[in-house]
Amino acid sequence: MQPSGIIIWVVVFVLIYFMMIKPQRKQGKQREEMLVNLKVGDKVVTLGGIYGKIVRITDETIKLEVAENMRLKMQRSAVNFVDEDEETDE
Repeated sequence: MQPSGIIIWVVVFVLIYFMMIKPQRKQGKQREEMLVNLKVGDKVVTLGGIYGKIVRITDETIKLEVAENMRLKMQRSAVNFVDEDEETDE
């Protein structure tokens, strides 16, 4: 009886790993890669939902142009994703 109980727990742990932990790690690596590859001119969306274009970038911060002559300084990690959509609301 004991060995089968241990086997069940091992199987449960393996399933949890492949269904939850591994995909989360992959997503984290993709996000880190995206943040490292940011460049001036990229159109991005922040975690707060602000759309803008990167006009300046440093190791820790970015400057986003959100409207003509309106720029916001933000942490680089505040970028949620690069907006590759061709449509613009302007």
